[in-house]
Amino acid sequence: MDKRKQTGRRGEELAAAYLVKKGYKIVAQNWHCQAGELDIIASRGGELVFVEVRTRTGRRFGTPEESVTPAKQARLIALAETYLYESGLVETDWRIDVVAVRLGSGPPQINHLENAVGW
Repeated sequence: MDKRKQTGRRGEELAAAYLVKKGYKIVAQNWHCQAGELDIIASRGGELVFVEVRTRTGRRFGTPEESVTPAKQARLIALAETYLYESGLVETDWRIDVVAVRLGSGPPQINHLENAVGW
């Protein structure tokens, strides 16, 4: 596995552990369909939460939060709607969060942006 994928996997592991610690139940990880992938699907308080995890090891390419472009947001909405439709959960309350993970020489930094992608 290349270094970029290893960094991404590490970020997803940290994000999932963070969410569980905050009271979320992990429903699925790395859910795939023809249109793409959802990193984490979680639930809490009767709401389904689709979580996009963005991980960076430095600031050379901007912050993890900045990497969620309008095109990426549109794709996340489409993926969430596909998951809901395929799972028979169309009437379920849901939102899309972003968990930004910064890895460096110190402890990992995690920034959880709830309802970060509007639909």
